[in-house]
Amino acid sequence: GAFYGAKLFEMDPRCVSVIAGGERHARLRETGLVVNGKGYDLPLVRPEDASHSDLILVAVKHHHLPQAILDMRKAVGDRTHILSVMNGIQSEEQIGDVYGMDKVLYAIAIGIDAVREGNVVTCSTQGKILFGEPDNSVLSERVKSLQELFTKAGIVHDTPVDMIRTLWWKFMVNVGMNQVSAILDAPYGVFHRSEAAQKVTQNAMNEVIAIANAKGINLSKQDAVDFLPILRKMSPEGKTSMVQDIEAKRKTEVEMFGVKVVEMGLEMNIPTPVNSTLVRLIQALEEKGREHGA
Repeated sequence: GAFYGAKLFEMDPRCVSVIAGGERHARLRETGLVVNGKGYDLPLVRPEDASHSDLILVAVKHHHLPQAILDMRKAVGDRTHILSVMNGIQSEEQIGDVYGMDKVLYAIAIGIDAVREGNVVTCSTQGKILFGEPDNSVLSERVKSLQELFTKAGIVHDTPVDMIRTLWWKFMVNVGMNQVSAILDAPYGVFHRSEAAQKVTQNAMNEVIAIANAKGINLSKQDAVDFLPILRKMSPEGKTSMVQDIEAKRKTEVEMFGVKVVEMGLEMNIPTPVNSTLVRLIQALEEKGREHGA
């Protein structure tokens, strides 16, 4: 979120603001944001003072989404489009349940290796945003408009024909990479070198593929293999968001990854032993972090 906000701010400082309330508003007002060594004082708007926006970019943790949905209420107007670059497969529906799916575009961010420490974000590879309607065989006007905005702002982007498959592909990647890296406390470099780490990651991904196939979504085991070239382009020192959460003793997003896989597996009678184990290990790491932070 900080990276994309900074890119839009550089394009036009008047075109972007950050909706933030309470303690977060006070913290951002005091410290600002630092992205790749450059300070940014993005305009801050309290939720109660927000006005209708053309575009709302949602980039929060899974457990912060319910509050974010409330906070954006006054920013949503008749012509507002909402783009969630969050992990997982649930945020679009959660937002759509409140504001209507007609306002929501699907999106994922891939290949970005941002590392956050407090208000400082470092990103050596920006990757790209993949976004669009569920079916982009013919581009809608709002997709075309957003493509123009991202091009002008220097935000690398693409629009896949089948956005739902793309959303599930990213979910598959996150379920594997985030969870295994968190348990190993490993940066991307470990996955560049370790076939064992790659294998466990692919085993977790394969459980997502089985569930996706049962839902009629065209993922295959080759998709898990095809992720490896993307992984190798990421900084060896870069870390997944879940590694960063564990290190900072923050709540992880395990509920939207392994827990969600296990729940869907139970509903559809599809075994998920790898994800069941990963979930327990991550929950144990969270408990350990709370004990040490107490």
